[in-house]
Parts: sequence; C-alpha cells; structure tokens
Amino acid sequence: MQTRTSCTSILIGKEASADGSVMIGRNEDSRAAWPKHVVVHPATDAADAPLFKSKANGFSLTLPAHALKYTATPEWTDQYGLFEEAGINAAGVSMSATESAYANARVLGYDPFVDDGIIEEAMVTVVLPFIHSAKEGVERLGKIVTEHGTGEANGILFADHDEAWYMEVATGHRWVAQRIPDDCYAVVANQLAIQKVRPDSPDFLFSPDLFDFAAEHHFWTPGTSFNFRQIFGTDSNFDRIYNTPRVWDGQRRLTPSRTSTPLDSDLPFALQPDRPLFVEDAFAVLASHFNETEFDPADRHSAQAHRFRPISLARTQESHVLQMRQNLPFEIADLHWVAMGVSAQSQFVPFFAGTTTTPADYQRGGLPATMDSAYWQYKLASVLLDAHFGLFAHDLENVQMSTQAKLRANIDKTDVASRGVDKAALADLATKATAENAEIAKTAWQAFTMELVQKETDMSPLNFKTDDAL
Repeated sequence: MQTRTSCTSILIGKEASADGSVMIGRNEDSRAAWPKHVVVHPATDAADAPLFKSKANGFSLTLPAHALKYTATPEWTDQYGLFEEAGINAAGVSMSATESAYANARVLGYDPFVDDGIIEEAMVTVVLPFIHSAKEGVERLGKIVTEHGTGEANGILFADHDEAWYMEVATGHRWVAQRIPDDCYAVVANQLAIQKVRPDSPDFLFSPDLFDFAAEHHFWTPGTSFNFRQIFGTDSNFDRIYNTPRVWDGQRRLTPSRTSTPLDSDLPFALQPDRPLFVEDAFAVLASHFNETEFDPADRHSAQAHRFRPISLARTQESHVLQMRQNLPFEIADLHWVAMGVSAQSQFVPFFAGTTTTPADYQRGGLPATMDSAYWQYKLASVLLDAHFGLFAHDLENVQMSTQAKLRANIDKTDVASRGVDKAALADLATKATAENAEIAKTAWQAFTMELVQKETDMSPLNFKTDDAL
C-alpha cells in the first residue's frame, strides 16, 4: 500500500490575500519517482447509487447517484488505490487530502484506527464530487469517519469562495475542524496543528462525542481550555526535527516580524501575514527548502544543511495550489495550479476548473520513465539541476519567473474573454486556455532543459586538462 507521511500544507483566507482569493495548497510527498496525472472527471448521474470499494484497504461506501464534475491528480496506476489527492468541483469547492499526521498513544489506546476505515486514498473520490461548500465537505467526511472509522491520522483541506477549513482526523473516529480566520493563513507539517477548540463557535466542527471522549478518559477536564494539539497530538524530538521547522520556515516567510525558532513547539496554528499574499507566496512556501538560511540542504558548505527536514524535497510527486478567485464564473475563477515533481525545481501551471479535459502529456506517464509525460519532462530538468543546483539556481529562478509572467498574462486574457459568455462557451474557453497554459510552460521548460544539457556536457568527472592540440 502507498503511504504518505511527509506532506506540507498551506491555507490562506480571503482577507489575507491581495485579490480576495481563498487558497489551499499542499506538497504530495511519497516517492522520488512515482508519476502523477491530472484529469477531469465529468458529472455523472447513475441509475442506482454506486458502490465505492477501495483497492488499498477494502473500505467501501455507497455514493450518491449524482456526482459533480471535478479535477483530480490520481496516481499513474491504481494498483494501490486511486490517491486522487486534490481537485476543484463544478460547485466552486476545492479539496486537498491529505496531510499525514500522528496521534499519541494515550488517545489511540481508547480509539484505535480501523483497518478498513476510510484513508487518504479514497477521500477526494468519495467527498469532492458530492459537496457544495467547504463546510459541507468537513461535514460529509466527518460523518464518514464517525460511522466507518479511519485507518490513519490525517489533515484535510477544504475551500470555497468564502472560506477555508482545515480538518484533522486524529484517531479511529474522532476529528475536529477549524475555519481559517479570513485575515490569516496556516502552514501545517505532519502533526496535529489545531489548538484551542471553542465548542460554541461556528468556526469549529467536531465529532459528536469529542469532548465526552476526552473527559471520560481523563484527557481533559470540563470547564478548562480544550487544546486539541496537546490532547491528541505529539510533542517529541522527532517533531522538532521533522515537523515544526517546516512550519517555522513558512511562517518566517509570511510573517517575518514574528520572532521564533525552528525548535519552537508552540508555533501558532493561524497567523496574520505581514502583507497581503499572492498565489506566488503560496508557491514560494511549498517550494521552500530553508533558502537563505544555514539549514538549506542545497548549501553543501553548511554544517547545518541537513539538520531539519525541508518543505520541498525529492520525494514530492506533485505540488498544488487551489485558488478560488472572486467575481468571475467558477469555470474561470477557480484555478488548479499543479507543479509536477519537486516544487522547488518545477513550474506551477494553472488548469482552469472549467476545463473539460487536460493535455495528453498530463494524462500519461508511468514506470519506466517516458518523455511523452509531463511528470517525467519536469523530473528530467529536476535531476539535471540536482547535479549543480547552486550553479544553476539563478537560471532556474529566471525560467520560473518569466514563465509565471506569461501564465499570468494568459489568465488575464482569459478573464477578459469570459465576460458575458454563456456556460457552454465558458467550458470551451477554459479548455483552450488550460491547453495554452500547459504549452507555455512546456515550451519554456523544454528549452531550459536543453540548455542544462548543453551547459553540463563539459562538467563530467571524466574531464582531464591536457594540451589543446591533443
């Protein structure tokens, strides 16, 4: 079975963003060479309610007869399950699943995981096509976990055009979710992150007996503050090496005015940024590897280079930011940005949610590697960069920036063209613009890859200085 234990997530409220977008994003980390696809599932109406059955662990669930159209990023093979991971549906709702997490032994002793309960592999598939708001997504998944159980601890991200929610499933049947304050963002890294839960606030949802469970087993005293992270989570040396440094890395980028260290165990869950955030800020967090610090693993001269686990690393299969923009029809407003492979060494390409299909090279690619696959095209550039990362860092930044500018221009052109257009024409426009975006990035990165090949041809360890005439 595929397991994922090393993702990093970001959520941004509408008042924290410069243009009013609600954004959620995540690095999907599992294996260094394990291709992903980007697909579109059309809306369906089944005569009878279909039965979903997981290939990963046998989890089964009867689904509603009507399913909304949605984008998704499944595995190249369904041998271990679907792992659709992220997408945006036709109702203007986005979902990313999951951020793997850990619960402590105390709580797991009384509510262990369920072997055939829902796990990451199935979550997007059985939730996203059937919801019409971010909150409804939490409620649907929460009901499934309560009734069927889960086989692992996870964090799940939901967003619509008004709000973002972060949900944490800690034990077999217990979970909590928090609405991200509109003027805040959150960075999460493989640990239960939600802190003070206010049961009377509309900004929190939770499993029906969460407080009774905690009180019954003496994890919490009624009448005192209920800190979900402290009650259900972990606080170990592993967290301070593997998890909290990534949260610190994201927060030091977006709120540099706040003093903190990578070893802090009390980093806040949600923070206000020092300035309005753009989608490029979400990209920068997901692509970060402690850049410009002594902890950067790309700095081969630093003694601290591998002290902490970075956000962006070789095991990233794909990275995504789901951007819910305002004042446009959902087909054009909602952007499913995808960077294939290592986010620090790739390009975030925007897929309009209204597209009816994706470019062929995003639907291809497996093992062994083939160059007709978008995943492997970007991975080739990444591998070439690895050999001399510091030497080509400026060239990498240049191609990423120049390509992003062209993609931004095409988005703007599409926004203008969408005004007054009917629904059918919007789908055509979104499909055409998505293909153009993929081609813009592909053309730039193919040229960049060939430039790397050319420049690296004379950097072989088999070189030897000799007489020019020989």
